[in-house]
Amino acid sequence: MKMVISRGIIIGLGLILQLLLSLLPYRFFIENVAIINIFYNILGLLLVLVLIKDSKNYSYTLPWIIILIIFPLVGTLMYIILGKNKNNSKVLKNIVKTEREDKKYFVQDISIREEIKNNSKIRYLSDFSKFPVTTNNEVNYYALGEDAFKVMLEDLEKAEKYIFFEYFIVNHGVMWNSILEILERKAKQGVEIRVMYDDAGCISTLEKSYPMELEKKGIKCEVFNKLSPLAGVIMNNRDHRKILVIDGKVAFSGGINISDEYININSPYGHWKDNGIRISGDAVWNYTVMFLSLWNSFRKEDIDYNKFKYEFKDRNIKNGYVVPYSQQLCT
Repeated sequence: MKMVISRGIIIGLGLILQLLLSLLPYRFFIENVAIINIFYNILGLLLVLVLIKDSKNYSYTLPWIIILIIFPLVGTLMYIILGKNKNNSKVLKNIVKTEREDKKYFVQDISIREEIKNNSKIRYLSDFSKFPVTTNNEVNYYALGEDAFKVMLEDLEKAEKYIFFEYFIVNHGVMWNSILEILERKAKQGVEIRVMYDDAGCISTLEKSYPMELEKKGIKCEVFNKLSPLAGVIMNNRDHRKILVIDGKVAFSGGINISDEYININSPYGHWKDNGIRISGDAVWNYTVMFLSLWNSFRKEDIDYNKFKYEFKDRNIKNGYVVPYSQQLCT
């Protein structure tokens, strides 16, 4: 609570200040509300038409369209001040730039492309996501977080080259402490460890100085989209992904974060039901590139991702198609 209050007050004051500054012009035009209202109605309608015409991501534009239609005056001003932050954010610009450069790593196997040409669902996923479809995989599903966690620890112990770790929430407790103990040990053995977590997701769980603590342990750490009192609406663009990649051989994903309630230890919410998946095979490469692309948006240190690729030779598993993908911001 102390962390939440101290950081929350600063960020909250910053947002209130931004709001007050954005409303100041109305004091000078209060006598011309009718004219201003007509102007913003027209401007709001034009913005809606532009959003409908140019949008490639309706999950972002639809809320703005609704606000502009229902509250044209306030909504138009909000969009002009806040909406454009999505495109002007240095964070998002770096991500888009890196994603565009990293498209070269996604190469679809021609034989699989031929296989799925009559499978409309898989073909749609492939065309929409721009991520390669793979078949040479072993996939395990875990209905509960505690079941996935046991296997995660076993695979982490087998790490020899690198561990890539990206989660929305990381919280002190049995789950994270068990993982951290392995990460520290592996780092001393020369295994490269990279940890990324979301700043908003961890505002109440990790100290602001925590990245420095991990770096001292030999663990590289990046915080996604650090909260700032001057960040405006950009604080809403969060990293909700859950990715763990080990040596390019194994990847974990699913719904579980790294906090004890996800493995039903001291859960204040009752029995927590969330799932996890483990993939071993060619599809791990998709997760590897996802992680590296976001990582290099913040810390440019990899010229060639192929050094992290594991070749699954001498096996040909045909038990369905696997298409791990993330929403690409670039076009």
